[in-house]
Amino acid sequence: MNATVNVVCYTSKILSNGEHPLMLRICKDGKKKYQSLGISVNPKYWDFKKNTLKACCPNKEYIQKIILNKQMEFQQRMLQLTCEQKDYTVATLLNKDCVTFTLKTVEEFYCNLIEQYACEDKCGNRLIYKASLNSIKTFTKGKLNIPFSDIDTIWLTKYEKWLRSKGNKDTTISLMFRTLRSTYNKAINAKCARVSDYPFNEYKINKFNTTTQKRAIAKTDVLKFKTEVQPMEKRQYIELSKDIFIFSYLCGGINFTDIANLTHENIQSGRLHYIRQKTGKQIKIGIPQEAMRIIEKYSKTGRGYLFPILDSKVHKTALQKQNRIHKLLGKVNKNLKLLAAQLGVEANVTTYVARHSFASVLKKSGVNIALISEALGHSDLATTQIYLDSFDNEQMDDAMKNLL
Repeated sequence: MNATVNVVCYTSKILSNGEHPLMLRICKDGKKKYQSLGISVNPKYWDFKKNTLKACCPNKEYIQKIILNKQMEFQQRMLQLTCEQKDYTVATLLNKDCVTFTLKTVEEFYCNLIEQYACEDKCGNRLIYKASLNSIKTFTKGKLNIPFSDIDTIWLTKYEKWLRSKGNKDTTISLMFRTLRSTYNKAINAKCARVSDYPFNEYKINKFNTTTQKRAIAKTDVLKFKTEVQPMEKRQYIELSKDIFIFSYLCGGINFTDIANLTHENIQSGRLHYIRQKTGKQIKIGIPQEAMRIIEKYSKTGRGYLFPILDSKVHKTALQKQNRIHKLLGKVNKNLKLLAAQLGVEANVTTYVARHSFASVLKKSGVNIALISEALGHSDLATTQIYLDSFDNEQMDDAMKNLL
């Protein structure tokens, strides 16, 4: 008896965005198993009687293509096993080792990954892989309908030269290549690319210099951001940008994403309690009076949050929050650069400079690295040491003067 392969809208599971995942249902000999397609739909776009997408469903063609490709993959496997007169069960049919190759284009596999991360609310991963895809799209002038086998050492060398011609530094180039390599590895594991074509055994990406560059600025420069600045025409969020920079510096170098998600519930007994989103580590730190004044300044306009970055009525899903934070962070960083120029601060100032400057000032004051690590929310001291090694060597230079 042959197996049947259908796609169902799995109502037993509800994702954070209110959608249900689409699942392959494989039935044979009275047994059935489910396998996720990595995509989801709003139930209003699914015809539960016909078990198909409704005509009004957004991205209908794209979703149908994924469904058809997956169904075809299993149909081909069953046909192969039937021709070979081999018996099989639902479990062996789902076994990755038994699934035949279904080679996908680079763009197709990237899009599947991005969609999967969106469904799983892994917004950070989604953003990184989307940036990688957009970079490669621009490099190939939109001609990304190519198999992974086309990405060889020659292709990678040309991509590297192109990235450098656009002014990208080694840290950015390394991120692009590490993401591409990760995508290639995932494609191989998913049987969508061949391991024999893998180019990264020969093309090494550890050659890129990814040493953290000095980002901290002197305490005197940080304090300049507390002063009044001249108004800038047609520039939004100037005051907010300045206040966020100072708030981050005063509150343990808290990063922009964590600032955006702060609510009044994060203030307990005059201290700031929050879970760092990047590491999941709990941070408890005192709130200086100056930082509290900044909070009070925006408390009535926060729309459910301490700062007017997110709106609890508008930004409900993880993806909506990430898109809003990413968009506003770009504006804030542009404003900080303009403010730095106006204040006479000769540095490429971003919100992350406040975090580095916080750690640098504490280090120069003789504070134990373990305390700095706890305030920063690092998972281990080694991370903090690497972080601090990027700062300047003024203390060492002063100490060296005592040699003679």
